[in-house]
Amino acid sequence: MNADRVLIFIPTYEERGNVESMVTELVRNVPQADIVFMDDNSPDGTGDLLDRIATTEPRLKVLHRAGKLGVGGAHLDGIAYAYDHGYGTLVTLDCDFTHSPADIPALLARSKDADLVIGSRYLQPDSLPGWNAVRKLLTNAGHVVTENILGISGDATGAFRVYRLSTIPRAMFDLVTARGYAFFFQSLFIAKQNGLTVAEVAIQLPARTYGNSKMNLREVERSVAQLVQLYVANKTNPAQFRLSGSACELKPGLVDPQNWNEYWKKKQRKTTAAYELIAATYRNVVIKRRLNAVIQREFAPGSSLLHAGCGSGQVDVDLHDYAKITAIDVSPAALEIYVRENGRAHDVKHASIFDLPFADHSFDGAYNLGVIEHFEKDELRKMFAELYRVIKPGGKIVVFWPHAYATSVAVLHGVHWVMNDVLGKDVVLHPPEVSLVHSKKEARSVFEDNGFDLLSYKFGPRDMFVQAIAVGERRN
Repeated sequence: MNADRVLIFIPTYEERGNVESMVTELVRNVPQADIVFMDDNSPDGTGDLLDRIATTEPRLKVLHRAGKLGVGGAHLDGIAYAYDHGYGTLVTLDCDFTHSPADIPALLARSKDADLVIGSRYLQPDSLPGWNAVRKLLTNAGHVVTENILGISGDATGAFRVYRLSTIPRAMFDLVTARGYAFFFQSLFIAKQNGLTVAEVAIQLPARTYGNSKMNLREVERSVAQLVQLYVANKTNPAQFRLSGSACELKPGLVDPQNWNEYWKKKQRKTTAAYELIAATYRNVVIKRRLNAVIQREFAPGSSLLHAGCGSGQVDVDLHDYAKITAIDVSPAALEIYVRENGRAHDVKHASIFDLPFADHSFDGAYNLGVIEHFEKDELRKMFAELYRVIKPGGKIVVFWPHAYATSVAVLHGVHWVMNDVLGKDVVLHPPEVSLVHSKKEARSVFEDNGFDLLSYKFGPRDMFVQAIAVGERRN
């Protein structure tokens, strides 16, 4: 794709009074660009007028859709058109002159060092001249909500943008599902999740030259609902908003006796939303922070660490700046999520925790979370034997080990009882936990029987009485 090829895209619905002036201003301000209008069968004849203008303006092309199919869908269609026709830079704006064609050169100049540039209403005072108090209130409220719920500090709901398609993977837009006004904040959220550089240029938005806002109360309600859904989805399964990295090589015939792959496949599909939200919140608010602290306390910066049984790896995302993390799991479905979550991992391998594909003394240490409670004693011996083999003498192992008297155990037992015994459903929220830890004495016995000295054991309110954190050191 040629970054110097510029396309301007404008969706229209009942903009007959503006399109002729808009074409004139676009040609005058951005003479190097081609122009595409996409009309949704406007009852006022906007599409017909654009067709007539196109007969005298060779740089203008008009696309027609059968009806009013959503502004987000129109933008996705325009983005697809730009990719299909080899444009490296795409400009999008509204046709009602709230977005001034005179501002496009500034946005294009800023796009030289940014993947996405947004014309922002929030970078200077008095940026909404002529707007009434209600419209200003709604606009500013939308900005506050997207900033605080989605963490997007920029102008997340505006259509005045420049996409540098030559640097944005086309597949990123396949992750965008919103077809209405929610497209704007969802696409920006996904762009940030995938590490795109986003810049802003200050603009003013005068009152509309013609017509009324296309965003009615029903569309506002729909957008708010989609914003909440996006927030929940990001808390429960953030990997769905990231492009997959380089997939790890799968090992044919790898035995998965506990059928973990089916478990992770279900996690990728729609699951029990309330449970997933609670579990994801606990992982991100409690477990991730505790893992970061214990890894930084027990290992030096740059240490080579093995995450044995990594699962989705949501808790690993902050560790890659501190240590070299190699992750293994028996489930291809789990590894697919892990790769999306952890693009900066040192290595990711499809492997069994009982047969690690590494040379002796390969790692400074190893850790796992919510793994060993699923194995019987003979399986634990096999797992610890492999970890002992691949860890250097004096290296350490960190185990987040769910406790038999954990608050989570009691709650999940209650949930299973209600869902299955009372309501008659067949719900399994997690695989069987057959080796929950009961005490520090028990943890020491397991560690010492397998070649590790127990250095510390903590179970208490800081972890909400859910998991004991046991740290062991490999004997020489």
